[in-house]
Amino acid sequence: MQIDVLPAGPIETNAYLLTSSSGESLLVDAPPDVEGAVRDFLKRRGSNLSGILVTHGHWDHIGDLGNFREDDVTIYAHPGDREWIENPGVMAAFMPPGLNVKPGRVDRWVEDGEVIEAAGVTIEIRHVPGHAPGNILFYFPALGAAFVGDALFRGVVGRFDLPGGDWDALENSIRKRIYTLSDETAIYSGHGPATTVGVEKASNPFVRG
Repeated sequence: MQIDVLPAGPIETNAYLLTSSSGESLLVDAPPDVEGAVRDFLKRRGSNLSGILVTHGHWDHIGDLGNFREDDVTIYAHPGDREWIENPGVMAAFMPPGLNVKPGRVDRWVEDGEVIEAAGVTIEIRHVPGHAPGNILFYFPALGAAFVGDALFRGVVGRFDLPGGDWDALENSIRKRIYTLSDETAIYSGHGPATTVGVEKASNPFVRG
């Protein structure tokens, strides 16, 4: 699968568009103002968006999710963030002034340990709370890649001082759910550049492997 990174929104949140050789695409997260770029990529490639994988329900990751409500796509998320996704107005105090986030639609609520098939590939679900109660990672064994939301970044970890955040839960998630992947696994985070499990285990000053 081809992986395209589409940073969008006021704090440059990464969306990832994964496109298979068969012409099916998956979108990981839908930050504000990403819809246009996604539809442009789909049109130019002649590909079809078949699924949206939501790593967690913070406004900067679901800002455009509501714009895909009428599309024929399957949307996946964890129920721990259901309130934020379906009623994003509850996050208004933490959003930039004037930002309007439409309620999102989720077709399949997934839990830790589930394995799903989408766009012809197998995806493993791992629950990685601590930054947000419903933060999950989507692991693609065939790609050797994990999309982790805001649980872990290159050289740092996700914030745990926001509502629903918890340092102990985050540290446990990183050690038990992320660092147990192979060292060669590519880590695609919600912000910033990619890294690998091995690099973070060896050098991340917040959580060493």
